[in-house]
Amino acid sequence: MKAFNGELNSHRQMSRKIYVESYGCTQEKSETGLYVNKIMDEDDKITQNPEEADLRVIGTCVVIKKTENKMLERIGYLSEMGQTTVIGCLPPISYGTLVEKNVNVISQADFRSLYKGELDNIEIKEPSILDGIPINQGCTGNCNFCISRVARGKLLSRTPDKICNQISMILQRGKKEIRISSLDTAAYGKDIGIRLPALINRATSIEDFFRLRVGMMEPKNTEEIVDGLLDSYKNEKVFKFLHLPVQDGDDRILELMNREYSVGSYYHINQKFRSAFRDGVFSTDIITGYPDSDDESFRKTCELLYKSRPDIVNITTFSPRQYTRDFNKKMPPSNLIKKWGGEYTRIHKEILSQNQGEFIGREMKIFITEKGKKGTVVGRDESYRPVVIKSELPLFSMEDVEIVEAGPTYLIGKTITA
Repeated sequence: MKAFNGELNSHRQMSRKIYVESYGCTQEKSETGLYVNKIMDEDDKITQNPEEADLRVIGTCVVIKKTENKMLERIGYLSEMGQTTVIGCLPPISYGTLVEKNVNVISQADFRSLYKGELDNIEIKEPSILDGIPINQGCTGNCNFCISRVARGKLLSRTPDKICNQISMILQRGKKEIRISSLDTAAYGKDIGIRLPALINRATSIEDFFRLRVGMMEPKNTEEIVDGLLDSYKNEKVFKFLHLPVQDGDDRILELMNREYSVGSYYHINQKFRSAFRDGVFSTDIITGYPDSDDESFRKTCELLYKSRPDIVNITTFSPRQYTRDFNKKMPPSNLIKKWGGEYTRIHKEILSQNQGEFIGREMKIFITEKGKKGTVVGRDESYRPVVIKSELPLFSMEDVEIVEAGPTYLIGKTITA
């Protein structure tokens, strides 16, 4: 706790302006928001201008080398303006390069205290900087390519009471969209004797109006809880949204990655989800250019996309990361990687266009989540599908909408008047 106490006791003024910047996954952004809520006093204010801030806080990501380089460059830029605190996945990977003038580093070892209960009772003073509530640290996997596993360590879950307490605080502050997140939400509770469906049931029992989005879950752990998970998703408060990263459509490549599941397991979860929630949003991740990939693994991955028909596909080129077992492995030729990635993108656009087209003409209730551009608002259907509406509607209201058009990644609706 030394780093946290040091931050609380240093650079103290009557009030401060704090600038917050965060990169990477929802968990990282959630942790950054929690940390800032921890160090804020009631008189402190959030500013959007780093130059006028008394303290700059940056949450970092290192999932690929390009991102790590961007983080280091950004930290240097912010620290030139004054005191800057760095947290997230970068400190345990690049600690030695961060110790310089005006930089305070919160190590991941220190921040793991959050998941041991020492910071569990953080009061949520400013929910606008929270992307969600982190529910567990680390994971149960041992993937050969993953630097996040190295940065975050083994599974360490928070108790349901502490998670639900912070959800209640966010709701009391007026925010009605709640996200729970981690490297693998399906791993939640394996270390404390409770699993994700039970947590979801506890959260949705909170007597308030809100909607809950559950974050990414790995196939191996999801397979263990799929029936209970889908049952918990039936609650109207839960978005019918499932993010299940498969990474490749070839079992040979999955074995090389040490992913510890088969393509068949991914299909099984996908089909169960589609059967339970016909209009549910299914999201997955693909790594292109993984060592020893070939035209056959490419063909099988294309087949997987067509067969499972994901609404969202996050495509990432393999990035060798120091401290992982895949660091020195040879990648396929760059022209093949570009070709494969381009085809995955084309297939996804084709599938998404077909999926989106099915909603034109439908009427549905939309949960308004944010202000849009040029007099619009953005809402979400029951499956977290984005809907743009040209109207001034209050945040977190439920609105009856007719879908009139499909954009490239969103639907366009108009309000239904009585």
